[in-house]
Amino acid sequence: MAEMPESHAGSSDRKSQETAVGASNVTAKKDEPDPASQPLIEAVVTRENLLKAYSRVMSNKGAAGVDEMPVEELKPYLQPHWAEIKESLLNGNYQPQAVRLAEIEKPSGGMRQLGIPTVVDRLIQQALNQVLSPLFEPDFSESSYGFRPARSAHQAVVQARAYVAEGRRWVVDIDLEKFFDRVNHDILMSQVASKVKDKRVLHLIRRYLQVGMMAGGVVSPRSEGTPQGGPLSPRLSNILLDGLDKELERRGHKFVRYADDCNLYVRSPAAGERVMASVSKFLERRLRLRVNAEKSAVAQPCERKFLGYSMTRHKEPRLKVAAESIKRLKAKLRAKFRRGRGSNLKAFIKELEPVRRGWVNYYRLAEGKGIFEELDGWLRRKLRGLLWRRWKRPFTRAKNLMKRGLAEARAWRSATNGRGPWWNAGASHMNEAYPKNYFDRMGLVSLLDSRRGLQRT
Repeated sequence: MAEMPESHAGSSDRKSQETAVGASNVTAKKDEPDPASQPLIEAVVTRENLLKAYSRVMSNKGAAGVDEMPVEELKPYLQPHWAEIKESLLNGNYQPQAVRLAEIEKPSGGMRQLGIPTVVDRLIQQALNQVLSPLFEPDFSESSYGFRPARSAHQAVVQARAYVAEGRRWVVDIDLEKFFDRVNHDILMSQVASKVKDKRVLHLIRRYLQVGMMAGGVVSPRSEGTPQGGPLSPRLSNILLDGLDKELERRGHKFVRYADDCNLYVRSPAAGERVMASVSKFLERRLRLRVNAEKSAVAQPCERKFLGYSMTRHKEPRLKVAAESIKRLKAKLRAKFRRGRGSNLKAFIKELEPVRRGWVNYYRLAEGKGIFEELDGWLRRKLRGLLWRRWKRPFTRAKNLMKRGLAEARAWRSATNGRGPWWNAGASHMNEAYPKNYFDRMGLVSLLDSRRGLQRT
């Protein structure tokens, strides 16, 4: 197959690729032709663009779509079929396959529906996304941080804190009701068409919006929404919500938006209520989006969470981990403890490492060490409780406590106290037998120490 490589270009880091794409947009020469006037579908199927898209799809991996083809089979499939696929794209006749329904648990509770495209459609969507990026990115708002090159949730959180430090001590926290399920196709396509003139690309995007979702072998058609799960969905959500960004900028508001999470910062509750009412009206009338009244609020930032963080009440506000984020971490770890009761302790601690490392990396901006120390203590107590459960019989408990240096009388008194695992895990006999340095030797790196290391770097 002439247009695709014999071997893929390797898995490059997602963030570095996005940064490179963003940098190339910024340095584009002003005298180059307007990309919007070019035949975009030809740019989508160029060898260079497809190589980059292929590399991204392979590095992201992901589940199979309705055809059950894994990413490892993409190259063997494309070699005999790509010429036909390319021709249908150039002719404007390509028909995407249905997406596969998958549900994941929302951090705030309930289930989120994802639409998993086939791996071939993921390749095409990624190639399309890369061509759309230089058309739309330069005009996106500076206050938009989600799914954009060289931008992150951390930057959004830091900017939010800066607005509060300026004296904007009230936040208008807007939650869009089922945003990805309610996107109006006509409004979105009109915004896409403002920069994309190639009708084949417009028809392809609309087909991806309208593609059915398969669940239990039955395909349900779609008349609104943009299925989460494909590479194109984040780009389309930013294109639609750029209309909100531009309106907020026109009104002079200070705001931070990350995907469909939007916070506006004002100086009084009265101003907040006025802004909430007017922005809600704009969203419903102009973008056909509804604000979730139950989850939205005008409040002080310390009473709300944004991207998992909250703030203190100080004049110079400090970032802290939101209470709900702590609950989610504990719930995830409890589930692992239930499954790991028969595991070797050292191996089990190693199994916890990806969750622990990912969490502390994301929440490294939190100021103050209290919550990290508290979680470290909680985690060690859970591990002591795991040991206590394994021992089961008083004789085994007494023997193991004596092995760890406790006097015989005390070991037997502790082993036969009749208390449960959680109580014993926090009692002095288990703390003395299994102190922090024991778990250090087992490979358990404390959250506090990890955070300090990240902050130094």
